[in-house]
Amino acid sequence: MKNILLLLLALLTLACTSSVNSQPETEKPTNIIFLIGDGMGLSAVSTGFYFGDQPSVFKRFNEIGLQQTSSAIQKVTDSAASGTALATGTRTYNGAIGVDTTKASVQNIAELVASMGWSTGVVATSTISHATPASFYAHVVQRSMEEEIASQLLTSEIDFFAGGGRDKFNARRDSVDILPLAAENGFIIDTTGLPGPGTLSADQKYGFLPEGGSMPPMREGRGDFLPEATSLAISHLSHNQEGFFLIVEGSQIDWAGHANDAEYLIGEMLDFEKTIAAALDFAEKDGNTLVVVTADHETGGLALGPKKPAPGESGYANYAEIELIFASGNHSATLIPVFAFGPGAEKFKGIYQNSEINHKMVALVKGE
Repeated sequence: MKNILLLLLALLTLACTSSVNSQPETEKPTNIIFLIGDGMGLSAVSTGFYFGDQPSVFKRFNEIGLQQTSSAIQKVTDSAASGTALATGTRTYNGAIGVDTTKASVQNIAELVASMGWSTGVVATSTISHATPASFYAHVVQRSMEEEIASQLLTSEIDFFAGGGRDKFNARRDSVDILPLAAENGFIIDTTGLPGPGTLSADQKYGFLPEGGSMPPMREGRGDFLPEATSLAISHLSHNQEGFFLIVEGSQIDWAGHANDAEYLIGEMLDFEKTIAAALDFAEKDGNTLVVVTADHETGGLALGPKKPAPGESGYANYAEIELIFASGNHSATLIPVFAFGPGAEKFKGIYQNSEINHKMVALVKGE
């Protein structure tokens, strides 16, 4: 009987060990495309299901989580603190860019992967020195220091950038034009627009600054700048066989939320969906690219509700039609969805603090 029990125990141990060993390990991505819809809450995500001509791109994701956005000091975050948490994994105070609550610089993921030989890029429809994109290359104590942020971009590890904000480089308060210094740091700067595909040299750094301020809203003729800049960045950065990290911000979803402007928000969301689709198309073909989509926070307290009767009209709301309803002109503290596709996507399920998104990406990069 004793021998039989020992045999059964041995077989059970072997079975458990085999079961553990047979569990598939998370594959390490060789590229990461991180897309941030500034101010994009769940209701903004939902707009594509009702106002788009095509099925919403978010239906292409199976791995979905939720993140809490509060900063280290405030319950309601700003883009700087949340951008820093996403970029560095460190929660900080509102207004901080790449520094912790003691104002000490903290390493961001772009700097980390660059040290591993990866290429890096930043694309935005705001000024490229605005809070969220800046969090992935700069270190300043206050987000308003955009001219200092612009200077740091030219000496950063970034290999490709595209967005607005040319004036932060050549029409500065200090009257110094720093664009000529870009060449000294290996950049070719284009201030006219985006070139066609296949025109960039693989071993060259590029910056595209077609606007003095932010890029125009979609309804004012921005066109396909964001998806085209994203595709151009992917094409260029993917020449590096070691890998690449690209952060893309749909910046003006936030501004539409602040303005409580439904038309503005829908246009920016549909543009962001088109950009996400470009990233997913590449990732599906590549097979080694992780795509993560989230927001830094929600703006406007947006809800989708039945269309209300016009002023002076009586009757119930029209449940056959939907309109956008805003509760605030400010940021909110609502939980934000996180969508992931590709190697390691399952790691992004669950509910967690925004800084954990960085920790999850870094762990995957390191193969942990």
